[in-house]
Amino acid sequence: MKSFLAFFLLLMAAFSASAQESFVVYFESNKHELNKKEMLRLESWMQQNTTSKIVAINGFTDEDGTTAYNDTLAQKRVSYIYDLVKEKVKTRDDFKTRSFGESHKQSKIKAENRKVTIHYILAKDLSRENEILGIQPVAQIQRVGLPLDASLELQVRRAAVGDKLKLENLNFYENTFAILPESRPKMFELLEIMKKNPKLKIQIQGHICCMPNDRADLSTKRAKAIRMFLEAHGIDKSRATFKGFGSTQPINPLPEKNEEERAANRRVEIEIIEN
Repeated sequence: MKSFLAFFLLLMAAFSASAQESFVVYFESNKHELNKKEMLRLESWMQQNTTSKIVAINGFTDEDGTTAYNDTLAQKRVSYIYDLVKEKVKTRDDFKTRSFGESHKQSKIKAENRKVTIHYILAKDLSRENEILGIQPVAQIQRVGLPLDASLELQVRRAAVGDKLKLENLNFYENTFAILPESRPKMFELLEIMKKNPKLKIQIQGHICCMPNDRADLSTKRAKAIRMFLEAHGIDKSRATFKGFGSTQPINPLPEKNEEERAANRRVEIEIIEN
């Protein structure tokens, strides 16, 4: 059970790849089991998707109740759905789920926030499964027109212990830790650098803009997402720790004057621990 209640490594193309589908079921207030109507919808979806493959299940709640209560409720919802679908629809070998509780962009309609979203790939697209999930090797990325930039490797080679380097052009979907497709090359650049330099150890540091408080701990989640990408591709987690700083270390004072200043504050950096 622990294995599927952790972060799902849907980092590079999460919620963005057109070939990735999603299906949503809704829950009544404070409930983690489906009512009859929603159960029938789920059963119909399972019957229609016996040849599809599930790649993630995400759970959400409305904002009523304490944060701890909602986190637990969201976990119960994803566990409940997982138990219903696991024998009916194929799942990816490294399949995991993620419970967000109330820590997501809330709809004004509370009923829309009490949900579980199943992300899946249709049978016709399974030949491109890794590509859709953004975990294709570097050579494939280069072939699809996303060239790698050697500038980061040069910066790392010249860096001393304690130096901090900004990961340029590494951007996320608003209010999430899902990385935009055009940021894929930067992730693989960092991966290749870690592979070429086995003694290199870094701390991945997340920063946000605009808000004095990082209520959803988004800066930590983004830094952790990058570490988990590296770990999924063979980099020992001891070589890449992570930490979120919220907006406590802005480049420009808050509130920022314009989007340029906000973009500068909204960043991910790596600090050289050993080199």
